[in-house]
Amino acid sequence: MGTPGSDRLSIAFIGRRNAGKSSLVNAIAGQSVSIVSDIPGTTTDPVRKAIELPGLGACVLIDTAGLGDVGALGSFRESATHAQIEKADIVVLVCVADSVTELVEEPAISNLKASGTPFLVVLNKADSLGDPSQAAELLAMDLGVKPLVVSAATGQGIPALLDALLEKVPADFGQQSLLGGLVSKDDIVVLVMPQDSEAPKGRLIMPQARVIRELLDNGNVSINCTPESFKATLDSLSRNPDLVIADSSVFKSVAPEVPQGTRLTSFSILMAAFKGDISYFVESVKAIDRLRPGDKVLIAESCSHIPAGEDIGRVKLPAMLRKSLSARFGLASDASPEDILDIDIASGTDFPRDLSDYSMVIHCGGCVFSRKHLLSRVEAARRQGIPMTNYGVAMAYLTGILPKVVIPSE
Repeated sequence: MGTPGSDRLSIAFIGRRNAGKSSLVNAIAGQSVSIVSDIPGTTTDPVRKAIELPGLGACVLIDTAGLGDVGALGSFRESATHAQIEKADIVVLVCVADSVTELVEEPAISNLKASGTPFLVVLNKADSLGDPSQAAELLAMDLGVKPLVVSAATGQGIPALLDALLEKVPADFGQQSLLGGLVSKDDIVVLVMPQDSEAPKGRLIMPQARVIRELLDNGNVSINCTPESFKATLDSLSRNPDLVIADSSVFKSVAPEVPQGTRLTSFSILMAAFKGDISYFVESVKAIDRLRPGDKVLIAESCSHIPAGEDIGRVKLPAMLRKSLSARFGLASDASPEDILDIDIASGTDFPRDLSDYSMVIHCGGCVFSRKHLLSRVEAARRQGIPMTNYGVAMAYLTGILPKVVIPSE
């Protein structure tokens, strides 16, 4: 199995239309990834190419629509580009001589500096320049950033660009541990995984597979069971397990059976610490107690799927939230769900930029997202003053067992 897209170093190429972004991506990849044309605006939707690059390893190159796009769809294409910038681990701003203006490149650099996103500026089409070094000096004066000089057509400067990208890789990229120091070698870990209508037929979901792999790498004893066989599994062991990892949806039934001295957590909480800001999630979950009838809550899931009957985000979690509010405010049993709590669902990339209508956001573990992608959503919520928590943290809080659940270190 190849490296999942969520674990690849994401490098977004941005710049005005016809700056040669697509040509540069093709030159780096050594193959035709994007359509290249002299017609401005050829690239509309982001184009992604998974690739292994020398020194950088598993990457995904992202070709984007031009900044400063015009026309009826220009704003939509530019909005898609900005979404890719927020998710990228590194951004490459592609420029050409005599086209830099304060309307495109300068705001892009200001935004990248403000967000702390590592970036490079390259001066493309060096083969068409009489004196590339002079053009680079002029660009540096305009933007305040020294550019690399490259030519997608001839390959000039590509090795230097790869070396520069390597220097921009975030220091902590790929260093996070899913288990966050919760286990030591030879620990016994029991994984409780429901096999209901939500479980994919014939395979494990990504968080389960990743946890099992890390346990194997750590030299742990991993024992898998369903909620129904959990007690029998415990009875069969010669000693109590050191850790139980359960699906968030079965916290309530699993927690009472966990032996004293055995720690408990969930796949969703592990993913939250691995991909997001677990401290913010734990702090934000208290906002559940501040919800009032009729408030709006956004439940966000990273993957797009047809919901099953027992879906956590669309069925189980909304039911738990509404039950909590109904009990707190003594609402009538025949009150409509929307009158109790108005819940919106955001799937995949459909995450609203403006969160002001919501009292809180509850996000899934984000297993198909990169860490940068999920953290960009956390930052958006934090910037707008909207509490944001995670499925597993919320369900542990609603069932009253959050104090008993171990939280991995980030």
